[in-house]
Amino acid sequence: MDYKNAGVDIEAGYKSVELMKQYVKETMRPEVLGGLGGFSGAFSLGAIKNMEDPVLLSGTDGCGTKVKLAFIMDKHDTIGIDAVAMCVNDVACAGGEPLFFLDYIACGKNYPEKIATIVKGVAEGCKQSDCALIGGETAEHPGLMPEDEYDLAGFSVGVVDRKDIITGQNIKAGDVLIGIASSGVHSNGFSLVRKVFTMSEQNLSRYCDELGRTLGEALIEPTRIYVKALKSVKNAGVVVKGCSHITGGGFYENIPRMLPDTITAKVVKNSYEVPAIFNMLQKTGNIEEQMMYNTFNMGVGMVLAVDSADVDKTIAAIAAAGDKAWVLGEAVSGDKGVILC
Repeated sequence: MDYKNAGVDIEAGYKSVELMKQYVKETMRPEVLGGLGGFSGAFSLGAIKNMEDPVLLSGTDGCGTKVKLAFIMDKHDTIGIDAVAMCVNDVACAGGEPLFFLDYIACGKNYPEKIATIVKGVAEGCKQSDCALIGGETAEHPGLMPEDEYDLAGFSVGVVDRKDIITGQNIKAGDVLIGIASSGVHSNGFSLVRKVFTMSEQNLSRYCDELGRTLGEALIEPTRIYVKALKSVKNAGVVVKGCSHITGGGFYENIPRMLPDTITAKVVKNSYEVPAIFNMLQKTGNIEEQMMYNTFNMGVGMVLAVDSADVDKTIAAIAAAGDKAWVLGEAVSGDKGVILC
């Protein structure tokens, strides 16, 4: 008896590391010390010593049950982008710059090519956020997970000068809410998605005229990363008063997280066109509107609160970074919460 016969292939682990090295290398920043394979990742903080009062920010998350979609479609090159996005978007929400990322892959069996493909997606997410992939772990769990399945999670560490932290405390009535477009369902609500749509290869490969692509392609579209958009807004001289990453819990849970107790977010539903995938979800699943906005991002991946004088500058800066933004609503006096009208 040996470890391989027990279900853990050490040689496959070595091969996975070798295959993923090329992708990891593409994410390196000057602050990264050493290479892949050490017991820990090393990152120099020399570049932030000129900040008045540097504060470290961190975010950790996974992709939820969206990984089931990747299994069925046998498509593993974008799920890593989702894992990175869920973490770095949270760091960026506080005004921070993501510095580095580490991933954790738990699998029933280590198939080196599949693991390397997953990490390729992680590396792509890191490149999109200018974040270094400085380490990670692939754990083989025979008997605990099916051989062809895995779970993916990670965490990111970023930095911000204390004076630049976005807290939402200064949001006042009359401030404007800016919505930034999502790329689709992102990585939240998939437990409901999987109840609404039949999760079979045949159904997911079905072309949908209203989507302009197959159902599977629309659902697996990776989460949009907003790090560069928020950096562009900051570089334009705009003070972002509040920022909310629209994840699980949709509008009703996430927007209030950036609000002071005396402010209500008034969101105008017809200020933008809700993407077709959400209309399809609502109709097919017979889901009430309130539940839709309490579960999904509904086409809005990030909400910013800015002074009314900065609206045009904010939207232009977001567009310059390659994202689409619009006036979503406004802050009004009232109890902390969201009103959709």
